[in-house]
Amino acid sequence: MTTGMDTPMVTDTRMRIDPVGAVSDRDPPAPDVGAVSDRDASPGHLSRSETPPTSGLLQLIWLASPALPVGGFSYSEGLEAAIDQGLVHNEASCTAWLTDQLLLTQARGDMAAMAQAIPAWQAMDTARLQALNAWVLATRESSELRLQTVQMGKSLLEWLRHLQDHGPASAAALQCLAALPPTWPLAYALALACAQVPMEQALQTYAFGWSENMTQAALKAVPLGQSSGQRMLAVLSRTIPEAVQTALTRTDETRQAFSPMLAILSSRHETQYSRLFRS
Repeated sequence: MTTGMDTPMVTDTRMRIDPVGAVSDRDPPAPDVGAVSDRDASPGHLSRSETPPTSGLLQLIWLASPALPVGGFSYSEGLEAAIDQGLVHNEASCTAWLTDQLLLTQARGDMAAMAQAIPAWQAMDTARLQALNAWVLATRESSELRLQTVQMGKSLLEWLRHLQDHGPASAAALQCLAALPPTWPLAYALALACAQVPMEQALQTYAFGWSENMTQAALKAVPLGQSSGQRMLAVLSRTIPEAVQTALTRTDETRQAFSPMLAILSSRHETQYSRLFRS
């Protein structure tokens, strides 16, 4: 069989690549000396029936993935209302809006709460977790924002439960999260605590996941093209380290969620005539 250029197609599955990149179809590949069968597996090797622990990096990538089944794609966190009011109308105004939201609301509020919740989860400090969870609920200034944090928190709890046999979250931690009841920052903090990674990396993961989700919302609602979205995400990515440092320096006295314009827009969005998102 040949292609349009009469170049023979390689059909021999024994093809191998030598160290300098040359392709040979004359000899089959050498057996994998590192492979271990179920019959001869020693105690120091993993058999096919065993699963190695997921690395911290892979867990962070997983948590930042838009495929995480928590419904984040259905929320714009006031962005759609800002578009309806004419405050956001193109790439530049949307980039400025999301950058401010990252630094002024996420970094000083939810990310700061997570920076304190992660060590609380690791120490299973129930009283501290309850106090942080109550603070998160108290700072939701509209029914939509409260609905979002509760729904996504419960969804992440279910995700952690379904992976209990494959993940590090203990039954005691899951029971504690369910009893709070869970909000999104506290549930996400538990997932990050299980990854056992440095605090800065944990918060960077959350911030990038938030940035990607908001960028996707902007592409649909403004609307914008994919190239505009990538430029926006590049700006947000460069802003994330500053947001993380802000979150790490906040205490109970300086942690805040004061964003009156966002609260007003979220309230207006509840009765907005035409909308794509739940917030």
